Amino acid sequence: MPEFVLQGIWRRFSEVDNPVLIIAPYGGRMAEIAHRDGNIYQLGYEVQWKKGENSTKRIEWMRRLYEYMTPYFSKSPREAYLNYRDLDLGRNGIDGSASYEEAKICGVKYFKNNFDRLVEVKSKVDPNNFFSNEHSIPLLK
Repeated sequence: MPEFVLQGIWRRFSEVDNPVLIIAPYGGRMAEIAHRDGNIYQLGYEVQWKKGENSTKRIEWMRRLYEYMTPYFSKSPREAYLNYRDLDLGRNGIDGSASYEEAKICGVKYFKNNFDRLVEVKSKVDPNNFFSNEHSIPLLK
């Protein structure tokens, strides 16, 4: 990522209160994990607000920052790591009721070619869908 991109991030960080930038270096043993091979680092950015505050400004800021950063990160498809949930990728429904077809839309963005295998495993080990969230693996129905 060119230095001017980092300068652009810093300029944008002056637009909101208490933004956070996390830079996690990869390489070494991390390069042995197939879906991380070739990634030098991971960037994470966040902004927070208190309950009752207007969230619109901060959410719009985050979307503008994301748009600014898009040319420098994954695309076709847009991807995310499950521990860093991106609800703009889609949602399976909070109650885990999404069909396989619905869940696959964002599921492959998180789990890539492992999605179908994970659906099979989840259906065997969690048939009651106890472990569910907006991006959880669905059950075969």
